[in-house]
Amino acid sequence: MIQRSLLLALISLAFAGAAAAQTPPQPSQPDWPCRQVRVPELAIASVWTGPPLDDAMKHWRDDQTVADLVVRLAQRRTPLDEAEALIAQFAKSAGDKRKQRLTTLFAGVYERMNDERRDVVNGLDRFGRRLKGMAEKAREETQTMRDLQDQTPPDAEAIRTASEALQWRLRLFEEQRRMVGYVCESPALIEQRFGVLARAIQQAME
Repeated sequence: MIQRSLLLALISLAFAGAAAAQTPPQPSQPDWPCRQVRVPELAIASVWTGPPLDDAMKHWRDDQTVADLVVRLAQRRTPLDEAEALIAQFAKSAGDKRKQRLTTLFAGVYERMNDERRDVVNGLDRFGRRLKGMAEKAREETQTMRDLQDQTPPDAEAIRTASEALQWRLRLFEEQRRMVGYVCESPALIEQRFGVLARAIQQAME
């Protein structure tokens, strides 16, 4: 059976670790579990100085060659050097419509990767809510343990069952907490890839 002093130490360690892995929640984003600021949308202005995108955003899927290339470029399993070569090859094949078709390609890359990043950010919100729920459940089970231990006479079987349940809860909580740093890198990785692709498309226009 887990001793009360050890139990409290484990709980304190787990919750302290969770707090260290996160920034204080902002009122507008209470479930966000990451140190990084929550930014759900990719910023175009910092990477795109080409033609307006309004029309291209509406019609890039109509060009099957562009649509297929967008999928390949956005996929992280496509190495960036290969992606840059594909962009250069596409630009060369576009002839005198190079600027127009590259604009269409950029619109597709932006929309697809922005949707992916938004899904990841929303998933992190759900992850944060789950982590908070697990912490709250562990607190409730801790109080149950305390109440059982304070009973006279103590119910040894009930204490053992509650202790095992709480130890399982803390292990699960710690496993999830360790994932925070890794999963919180995902939006930045998407943004970095998007930046590389955007620069390659713009350079191909020159």
